[in-house]
Amino acid sequence: MAMESESQKKSYCVMEDIYGVMMVPKELQLQLQLHSLSHKKSSPFQLQLRVPDLGRAFQDLLKTREAGEFLSGALAGAMTKAILAPLETIRTRMVVGVGSRNIYGSFVQIIEQQGWQGLWAGNAINMLRIVPTQAIELGTFEYVKRAMTSAQGKLNQTESGKLNIGDLSPSFSLSWLSPVAVAGAAAGIVSTLVCHPLEVLKDRLTVSPELYPNLSIAVHKIYKDGGIGALYSGLSPTLIGMLPYSTCYYFMYETMKKSYCSAKKKESLTRGELLLVGALSGLTASTISFPLEVARKRLMVGALQGKCPPHMAAALSEVVREEGLKGLYRGWAASCLKVMPSSGITWMFYEAWKEILLAEKPRARQLS
Repeated sequence: MAMESESQKKSYCVMEDIYGVMMVPKELQLQLQLHSLSHKKSSPFQLQLRVPDLGRAFQDLLKTREAGEFLSGALAGAMTKAILAPLETIRTRMVVGVGSRNIYGSFVQIIEQQGWQGLWAGNAINMLRIVPTQAIELGTFEYVKRAMTSAQGKLNQTESGKLNIGDLSPSFSLSWLSPVAVAGAAAGIVSTLVCHPLEVLKDRLTVSPELYPNLSIAVHKIYKDGGIGALYSGLSPTLIGMLPYSTCYYFMYETMKKSYCSAKKKESLTRGELLLVGALSGLTASTISFPLEVARKRLMVGALQGKCPPHMAAALSEVVREEGLKGLYRGWAASCLKVMPSSGITWMFYEAWKEILLAEKPRARQLS
């Protein structure tokens, strides 16, 4: 051992016994405790491993911008749904054709049949659904928007957008793509793929409380009738309906917010202005995509009524055949009554929580 160089001693620790010598890196955090064979013949050394500090790693994760945005979305969604659960119940019943076809009649019918608690039917699963949905949706939107903006900036500063094919050097650019529109579409798709089973459960609890009185029974019956696939029933029409809504929703919000700030020469909106801009963006997106929402709801709960169209086009044609074109917007007023305050309150709470959770991040305030 005397022949070992000083550099080796700094990089390695030496473990030896009566059979030979072994060198191991010190980075393994091994501690060698040699014992005299005259005092103890067994356990020539003791091995100790350092346990990683998971608590500190979790705290560092919570300090990131992405974690703050995800948490802000979850809190905003939970607070909004707690306030607007009755409107969501009425809207769902009207869209799928259960009970009265007007807002007041549906409200009275729910009270008579189920009592005041009926207005919050399915609210437990609704809260369980909205927290991860809003967290994923808003967090994905912010992340993709930043990534797209960064990618566009890098392509504009370099020649990476040029492609050499022989003597031809065609160029392409991402400048025609709106980062906000792409981020909005991605937010809707990702949140739908992750949280669709919760949407199915919420609709079953809301539309047929007599068949599905609580969450555990609903999960058991749906799984027993159709397996895992039943929890993803209506996924394709949901994605088709979500894509235009989510894209338009986020695009309108960001566009109106920036235009208003530019016109008023201010850096941010007040709480009341956020409420108004959010409500208008929700109204616009809902109006454009509402026929797809009607078809989606009919497909999703069609099995409960004994008639389930095979696809979205069939559902749309069925609505037009039975009720005319106005049937595509049946329940639109109730939907707007729910969507407008929901969108406005969500954005108001979201921006407020972002200011709180990202207060110590100057860069976050600058980019938000």
